[in-house]
Amino acid sequence: MPIVLRLDVMLARRKVKSIELARHIGISETNLSAIKSGKVRGVRFSTLEAICHYLDCQPGDILEYVPEETDKGTFLEAG
Repeated sequence: MPIVLRLDVMLARRKVKSIELARHIGISETNLSAIKSGKVRGVRFSTLEAICHYLDCQPGDILEYVPEETDKGTFLEAG
């Protein structure tokens, strides 16, 4: 998937434990773990807002777009 989550990096930079963040934003540790590992298909804007507010960061600090390359070295286009 071309969207990479860097939440674990921001948690480390802020010296915040996952359990602390999960409790503060009102989601389970299991759901936060799924977000951190990229095993979710989407994140609600309200959840993203709560994460950014608590960690004092921007969405771009935890989300990154990394284009996928095909075997021929060209980038896939969204269609």
